[in-house]
Amino acid sequence: MSDLRIGLLQCGHLHTDLQPDYGDYPEIFSALLGSHGVEIATWDVTSGPPPDATDACDGWLVSGSARSTYDPLPWIPPVEQFLRDVVADQAPLVAICFGHQLLAQAHGGRVARAGAGWGVGAHEYHFLTAEGWMEPPHEAPIRLVASHQDQVVELPDGAQVIARTDHCPIAAYTLGPAALAIQPHPEFSTAVSRDLIERRRELIGAERSDDALASLDRPLDQAIVAAWIASFLRDTAR
Repeated sequence: MSDLRIGLLQCGHLHTDLQPDYGDYPEIFSALLGSHGVEIATWDVTSGPPPDATDACDGWLVSGSARSTYDPLPWIPPVEQFLRDVVADQAPLVAICFGHQLLAQAHGGRVARAGAGWGVGAHEYHFLTAEGWMEPPHEAPIRLVASHQDQVVELPDGAQVIARTDHCPIAAYTLGPAALAIQPHPEFSTAVSRDLIERRRELIGAERSDDALASLDRPLDQAIVAAWIASFLRDTAR
């Protein structure tokens, strides 16, 4: 039985040829968080408006996207405004990858191409603080899948970095008391990551693709971060 109804702002779609095996973002996030009592309600903000009110759900998730936050797309400014409203109202929010970037951009931060190039495959994320919602505690680096060309290069005022890697110095941050942003994809399994890398091989480059595929031989920490996300949403829910 779910006890949290979380609204997913869907900012993109998984490749259509992968959806028969994995579903799209709503199904992937449901698989990640469903066992933690989280029910997902979806707003596809690329084809329709954002929600009417920040309290329409118990909290919010923002998905990844193949687009860049600075692309001149008509749906991006309304989503930015909704994110500003969510933060102002202190509604629970977890923003992933593109969402992580868009949240920063919406509040005056800056997003740009990563100087180190594509971040793909499994990376080790070093968390710099031990927050109350980080249950179960985990002192070792967290292994999660990355899949991004862009990243946050300047944080908005009031944001605090809470995780980093050498490739991505702003890998996770908080903004106010109820917004958490994570650059990697806790919702992506090694299988999803492997298939995405294979489909983007020409774009990513052969050498980096091979290195990324090799990184997927070790387990990920999806289960730990899923528990953290659910705990964060629950702790900050009104």
